Amino acid sequence: MACTREVAFGVNLIGNNGAAPADEASSLAGWAPVGSRTTLSAHVEKDDPPAAMLPAVDDGGREHRPSGSRYVLAARRDGEEDGLRHPVPAGALVPRVTYRVAGWVAVQSGGGEHAGGESHVVRVSLHVDDGGECRVLGCGAVCAGVAGGWVEINGAFRLKATPRGATAVHVHGAPAGVDVKLMDLRVFAADRKARFRHLKEKTDKVRKRDVVLKFSGGAGVEATASIPGAAVRVVQMDNVFPLGTCINGSVIQDPNFVDFFTNNFDWAVFENELKWYWTEAQRGLLNYRDADALLDFCDRHGKPVRGHCIFWAVDGSVQQWIKDLGRDDLASAVRGRLTGLLSRYAGRFPHYDVNNEMLHGRFYRDRLGDDAAALMFREAARLDPAARLFVNDYNVECANDPNATPEKYIELIDALRRGGAAVGGVGIQGHVSNPSGEVICGALDKLAASTGLPIWITELDVSEPDVPLRADDLEVVLREAYAHPAVAGVVLWGFMQGRMWRQDASLVDADGTVNEAGQRLVNLRREWTSDARGTIDGDGHFTFRGYHGRYVVQVTTATGKILKTFTVDKGDTSLVLDMEI
Repeated sequence: MACTREVAFGVNLIGNNGAAPADEASSLAGWAPVGSRTTLSAHVEKDDPPAAMLPAVDDGGREHRPSGSRYVLAARRDGEEDGLRHPVPAGALVPRVTYRVAGWVAVQSGGGEHAGGESHVVRVSLHVDDGGECRVLGCGAVCAGVAGGWVEINGAFRLKATPRGATAVHVHGAPAGVDVKLMDLRVFAADRKARFRHLKEKTDKVRKRDVVLKFSGGAGVEATASIPGAAVRVVQMDNVFPLGTCINGSVIQDPNFVDFFTNNFDWAVFENELKWYWTEAQRGLLNYRDADALLDFCDRHGKPVRGHCIFWAVDGSVQQWIKDLGRDDLASAVRGRLTGLLSRYAGRFPHYDVNNEMLHGRFYRDRLGDDAAALMFREAARLDPAARLFVNDYNVECANDPNATPEKYIELIDALRRGGAAVGGVGIQGHVSNPSGEVICGALDKLAASTGLPIWITELDVSEPDVPLRADDLEVVLREAYAHPAVAGVVLWGFMQGRMWRQDASLVDADGTVNEAGQRLVNLRREWTSDARGTIDGDGHFTFRGYHGRYVVQVTTATGKILKTFTVDKGDTSLVLDMEI
C-alpha cells in the first residue's frame, strides 16, 4: 500500500489505559485534563465484565476487546471542548498511512444544567500543531446515553505530512455538567494488506460456490465414453453483484464517458434529472423530457436504473414553491408527485430512494407530521408494487457523524416499518475520504443484523488528491462491500474528471485516460470474474469454484465444440448440474 516509511501496524500509540494497572496514578499516566476546572480520576467498572458486555472490533479477522476494566473519568467540565487529552509520541505518525481510533465511552450526570439529557455526543479528535497553527481532525463521534452504558467509538485519520509540532488525542463533546468516561482508547496504524487478505477469504465464502458439471453424451454409452479428457473452458458472462454509476444529460454526450460506462458498469442512476426540483421547478410545469432521454439511453445499453429520488428531506434541497405551500396544499402536492412520477414510470425503476437523507432533514415530517415519510412509502408501494423502496443517507459508514450512526438509521427504519412502510433496502451513500474498512464493516454488520434488509452503497465517491492513495481508498470500500453478505450492489456517484460532484475523486481523466483509481476498479472486476479451464475427468465431471452469475461452458471434443449456458446462484452446498452434449 502507499507508505513511505516502515510502520508498526496494530501497535497502540497512546499506551494502554485499560490494562488494570496497579494503582490510580499509573492508570492515568499520559492523560491530562482539558479545561480550567476539569478533573481526571481512575475507576474500575463494577458491573458486567467489559469483555462480555462490549462489542468486539473486527481488525482483519482478529478480535479487539477491552484489555481491562479500568476507565478514566473527566468531571467538572465547563463546555463541549473540555475533556481529556493524551499526547502522541513525536515521530510516531507516518504521513499517508491510515490510523484507526477505537475505544469505548460513556457519560454520566455531573449535576450540571445539561446533565439530565437522554444522550450526548462524545467526540475523539486529533490536534496537530503545525508550527503554531493547530489543526483538528475528527476521529470519531457517537451518541452516549446517561443511562445507556458503554458505547463503542471508532474512526480514522491520515496525515498528508509529518507534523512540525506536537500531536495529541482529545476526547470531548458532551455539554457542561456531563462527565465523560473513557475505556481502552487505542490509536494504531491500520494494516490494509492484512485486511485485504482477510476480505479475500471472506469473499470466497460469501460470493463463490463449488460447481460440478456432469457431462453425458446424447447418443448412448459410446458417446458418453468419449467425454473423459475433453477440454473445457468455463467463462463467466456477468456477476450477480452489480456495479453502477450516476449519469446525466451532459456526460452521455462524451464518447469517453460512454465507453468506460458501458464496459465497466451494470446499473445507472440519474444525478439530478428525476429529483422533484428538476421535474417540477415551477409549480405545474412538468419536465420529464430529461429523465426520458436518460432512460432511453440506459435501455439501449441494457442498464437498469435506480430511481433517485422521489422526495428529499433536507430543507435546502426543496424548491421554494414547495416551501411556500400551506399544510393542505403541501399534502396535495406530495400525493400529486407520487402519483405523477410512479404512474408514469411504473415498472421502469427497480429501486426508488423514497425520501432522501431523513437522518439529516425533516422538511416533510415537520410540516405534515411524523407519518409523512411512512405515507410516502405506502403510496409508492401501492403505485409501483414491483419497485424496491429504499431509505438513503450519508455518513452512516464513517463513524464521525452523530446524526447518522447505524443505531439512528435502525431507529428510523423501525419507525417507518411501524407506520406501515414497506422498506425494501438500506442505502448508504458512501461519500468518503480516507475510509476505514473495519469501521465500514462494523456499520454494515449492525444494519444487517437489525434490519435484515439488503444494503446498497448508492453514491460512492472517494475524494483524495493523491491518485495512488485514492486507488487504495476505493479498493477499501469496494472490497468491504463485496465481502459483506448483506451488500447487494455498489453505485458510484460518477467517475470522470470535471464531471463529478466531488473534487479529486475521478477514475478517468478528462481526456479519457483511465487513472490508477480507475484501473483498480477494472482490476477488481476482473478478479471477481471466474474463468476456469481443464479437462473432463474419468467420471465425466468438471469441477470448479466460481463467483455467482451467468456462465457459458465450451467443451471441445474430437467432433467439435459445444456451448452450454448455466447460472451459479448462492448456496452453501455444491451446485451439481447435468449437461448433455
